[in-house]
Amino acid sequence: MNKIVEKSVDFSGLHAAFAKSLEEAFNSRDVQVLRKSYDNFTANSDHDKKSPMDQAFREMLMFKLSDDLEKVGALVKLSVEAVRAEIVSITIPVVLLGDIFETVTLDKCERIFNYVEEMVEVWKEEVFFSSCKNNILRMCNDLLRRLSRAQNTVFCGRILLFLSKFFPFSERSGLNIVSEFNLDNVTEYGVNGKDLDDTLEDIEDIPIRIDYNLYCKFWSLQDFFRNPNQCYSKASWKMFQTHATTVLESFGSFKLEDPRPGSTSNDDFTNEGANDKMDVDLNISDSLMKKEIEQSVRQAENFFAKFLTNPKLLALQLSDANFRRAVLVQFLILFQYLQITVKFKAESNTLTPTQSDFIKETETKVYQLLEETPPNGKRFARTVQHMLTREEMWNNWKNEGCKEFKKPDEAVATEPPPAKRERKPLGDCLRDASRQGKFFLGNDVLTRLWNYSPDNLQACKSEERNFLPQVESYLESSRDKNDTSFEWRALRLLARQSPHFFTFVNSPSYKISDYLDAVRKRLAKERLDAAKQIPGALANNGNNTENIMNSAETNEQETVALQEQEGEPNEEGELEDEDEHNDLEKPDEDNNAHSKPLTANKEQVEELAPLIGDDWKKLGKKLGYTADEMLYFETEHPDRDGGCVAMLVNWFLDDDDDDASLDNLAYVLEGLEINTAAKAVKALIERLLKAKLREDELTESTKDKNV
Repeated sequence: MNKIVEKSVDFSGLHAAFAKSLEEAFNSRDVQVLRKSYDNFTANSDHDKKSPMDQAFREMLMFKLSDDLEKVGALVKLSVEAVRAEIVSITIPVVLLGDIFETVTLDKCERIFNYVEEMVEVWKEEVFFSSCKNNILRMCNDLLRRLSRAQNTVFCGRILLFLSKFFPFSERSGLNIVSEFNLDNVTEYGVNGKDLDDTLEDIEDIPIRIDYNLYCKFWSLQDFFRNPNQCYSKASWKMFQTHATTVLESFGSFKLEDPRPGSTSNDDFTNEGANDKMDVDLNISDSLMKKEIEQSVRQAENFFAKFLTNPKLLALQLSDANFRRAVLVQFLILFQYLQITVKFKAESNTLTPTQSDFIKETETKVYQLLEETPPNGKRFARTVQHMLTREEMWNNWKNEGCKEFKKPDEAVATEPPPAKRERKPLGDCLRDASRQGKFFLGNDVLTRLWNYSPDNLQACKSEERNFLPQVESYLESSRDKNDTSFEWRALRLLARQSPHFFTFVNSPSYKISDYLDAVRKRLAKERLDAAKQIPGALANNGNNTENIMNSAETNEQETVALQEQEGEPNEEGELEDEDEHNDLEKPDEDNNAHSKPLTANKEQVEELAPLIGDDWKKLGKKLGYTADEMLYFETEHPDRDGGCVAMLVNWFLDDDDDDASLDNLAYVLEGLEINTAAKAVKALIERLLKAKLREDELTESTKDKNV
């Protein structure tokens, strides 16, 4: 065993000792060997000992293990154990990876990066994350700078996926917070139109004509996909709309055939078998379909992040399903950005209704083209739609400030659950309740309610359970008197508590609010009269005739005074309440003159029927007629308005229907919003009332002459 060194040792001595112990620890894959060597130098501080230990790791990697990639991974894992043993710097594992990435080729970098991906959970530990996250980000960015996005697409994607797993969602350094676009991604195109025509002379089997105009319109759309904010400009939007329409029409006129053997249509089923097999089994299981899709994905090893713009390739590109899908998905991404709400959009970046309608129509057409593009077009379209929905959710999360995702805390039961109390047998509960003269219903609330009073029916009749207000107080409440709910409740209370509800109203246009106000004043007047008559009645218990006469005279004077007070003239010399009490305080002879409801004869009904028109069936349903009865009226009177005339004449002549009057007819027509006919009925009522009034005046004058 090594002896403990009590004297301080310089950097060279520590480095030599640690390098020797590191070889032993690496061969045995045991970090305790390093720990013992580290603890031997007690006179040196931890800061003095960690620096030579770090240098020993870096030198061993660079000079002895750079060619053996498996040993590189083993050394990195040993450095992680050394960090946990607190004998090296926390960042040394990432420093080792950065050193090896800078000194080997890209092919070896891609293989070494496997260790970085496998240890993602290690880098996310608290001891590594806070100290190593910047080093890991710098290391990945250095790798991305060396890689080509066109040739090393898969390796670039692996690095970005690793960063997405390593950093939390709320890490703002990895988010495009302000929604910036990569404006450097410029698509260059252009060629002489004559040369383009020369290149397309020998192309066959293309049903669309590819000219310089279509070529320019097609590739000019990439500039809008690169910077969608151009679409908010009127001139740019007009150009985009024209070019997009032309390109999509060319896609729709040139449809692709499914290259799979035995396929005759673009559906989601797979057809297996030789080309000479005649019977195609469409009932293929989902497992076979998934296997074919996975196999086709594995076979497509080549992927181009950016397409070539050579005009000679455009015809071939239009025949490529992957090319079509890439362009159509670009349309959908652009449409989604233009329609959703983005926090950092300018206030002027809004769509007009015309633009929104065009986007919706074009989006539907793009999805249809995706479904028609083989293979598995419908499945691909559903997948794209699902991904765009998820993208909208992430956009909403960014609009809300990228709130941190936290797992819900699991509720830990610290206290033991309360012990269940023993329940008495049901027979014992019923017996105890019977002895006390009570009921037991098995539920605490029902038992308490049922035992509220010895006589439940009498308890229901208690004054405390009467929640209806008095009609006088309800009419004087400070509520909106024109509210229909208030009017309905007031009429219900009036019918229950006062005979004024049955007062005849002779005006067909009398408003309910005016009627209730008149009733309120009359009830107040009756209450004052009753209050004044009580003292007089108490004083007349001695059958004193003189006191009775005096009390009657006094009451009469007070009544006259009250009437004069309520009917006090205004500034114009007219009585304020004359119109309001006009209908309620009419003499009996005036009311009797119109006690019989007004009806119409056949000639008058024939005048009203054209105004009702085709709505007469709705009117008949309101008047209480069934569908069979209205069908009878229609078949017996097939001429225009004949059914309506027959129905109304039958209704007015029905002696059993007390509501068969012109007033009710006008009310029903207003409810059905047949306003023209309702006005005509009201005019007819006025004419009949005037004719009746003239007849009464003529009768009175005749009586006076005879007298």
